[in-house]
Amino acid sequence: MSGLARLWLALGAVAGLGAVALSAWAAHGAPARLDAARLAMLQNGITMQGWHALALLATGLWAGWRGGWAVQAAGAAFSLGLLLFCGAVYAVAIGGVALGRVAPAGGMALMLGWLLLLVAALRP
Repeated sequence: MSGLARLWLALGAVAGLGAVALSAWAAHGAPARLDAARLAMLQNGITMQGWHALALLATGLWAGWRGGWAVQAAGAAFSLGLLLFCGAVYAVAIGGVALGRVAPAGGMALMLGWLLLLVAALRP
């Protein structure tokens, strides 16, 4: 298995671990600290992180099986998108710090990751 395939698997595992840990905190610790709107933002970030942790795991498996530029680029897009989107959502929800257009840029990177997986699926 290539080094990049292992990287996507490792990043997916870390993202999944983080999503579970944040979910536990959102259920037990966050309600005492955050209002309803911020709790909803936090939950949105956790949901996106969880789904894209799975996407990274699938990308790592695919990269190890077949490889190709599109699947590697998808892994990079998912990783960057998770960092930017979820990071910006968590900054607002937990810290009250707005990061401007960082979350939309991260969302675009996540969508690009899905598009790149589509390209990889359609390549012979």
